[in-house]
Amino acid sequence: MHILTQFGHRTFASLKVRNYRLYFFGHIISQGGSWMQTVALGWLVLSLTGSGVQLGTVTAIQFVPMLFLGAWGGVIVDRFSKLRLLYWTNTSFLVLVSIISVLVFAHAIQLWMLYLFAFALGLVRVLDNPARQTFVSEMVGEAHLKNAISLNSIGNNIMRAVGPSIAGVLIVSTSIAFCFFVNALSYVAVLFMLRKIRTNELESSVRLEKKSGQMMEGFRYVLETPVIRNTLIMMAAIGTFAYEFQVSLPLFARNTFSGDATSYAALLAAMGIGSVVGGLYAAGRHTIVPRQLFVFALLFGTSIIATSLAPSLPYAIFGMLFIGLFSINLISIGNTMVQLESAAHMRGRVMALWSVAMIGSTTIGGPIVGTVGQFMGARWGLALGGIATLLAAGIAARSVFTFKGFFVIPRLIQMRSEEASTENIKL
Repeated sequence: MHILTQFGHRTFASLKVRNYRLYFFGHIISQGGSWMQTVALGWLVLSLTGSGVQLGTVTAIQFVPMLFLGAWGGVIVDRFSKLRLLYWTNTSFLVLVSIISVLVFAHAIQLWMLYLFAFALGLVRVLDNPARQTFVSEMVGEAHLKNAISLNSIGNNIMRAVGPSIAGVLIVSTSIAFCFFVNALSYVAVLFMLRKIRTNELESSVRLEKKSGQMMEGFRYVLETPVIRNTLIMMAAIGTFAYEFQVSLPLFARNTFSGDATSYAALLAAMGIGSVVGGLYAAGRHTIVPRQLFVFALLFGTSIIATSLAPSLPYAIFGMLFIGLFSINLISIGNTMVQLESAAHMRGRVMALWSVAMIGSTTIGGPIVGTVGQFMGARWGLALGGIATLLAAGIAARSVFTFKGFFVIPRLIQMRSEEASTENIKL
């Protein structure tokens, strides 16, 4: 019982912080709506066009701004209040999603409108993603940063299980438009929670003064910091081909198993359930060891390939549990390492580049996965991500175990907290 109590304290430690607790619950409500929209948008494109290429294109358009403007967004985030930026980004999301829900309700939606919608969402994410990432450290400080990142992932993946399930039922029983409408309401909850945050309890952060060359300064900082540089390279390779589930899974459900929106939702929900289990383990982890990136990349890639070979939908759903389990640990380790290694005044720019690596890379990978899925088969579209992940893991393993150059840590990063004796990043 004592061990379970200690595990509970470690796993949910950051929820003791009032500001983070408010943010966390608003965040998971928003994530539920976002996952409903993910299912609805993908199924809407397939319903309008029946094309994997178009599905990949619409998905990619969402992340074009992140690919080309992500680094600039990090500079903006380092200059301004993260809380104020989050007010503006969530208000913008609310307006955009409300407009698209009205168009779908009115049966006036066309493919070109989805292009515009996807691009507008991407523009807002240029600021929203790095602002959210760095705002967590202002709420909880470095003492609970690892835990808060893991809990964010747990909340997101609980909603990955719940949101798609609700979306599948709504699409089949009522209308796709309701998914967008519910997502719009979820942003109201986020704005309400943000209004309740006490600014005097936030960790102070260094604001950048406006001057030229700050974006290039961020690039140089990343290139000169081995832990950050090499983690981002590895995650960019994986993000380009593996994290294209918005493209690969709708095709997998529809073309391989002749399924409907509920089949797609079930695959996403299973991944969410697996991620929750993995997230609980990640949140209670004592240490972050760079070699763990290799281990979880290997497991993640293997599980994707195994799932792509599933003989039936139930087996595929079972495989998605393991994909979620290994995925969340891979992301949690990489995200925590990058944030803790970043200097406070550089963190916005560094996390913007993390978003470019993990999300902006969809601009490249989405159309490729969609094209492979359409012309070579949906199984190949999914398997491509697993193959790319294993190659990235193999390169990392060769560097770690042969040259020890991939994850060279220039210094031992002590977490400045009462847990500093155990929660370190170490080689």
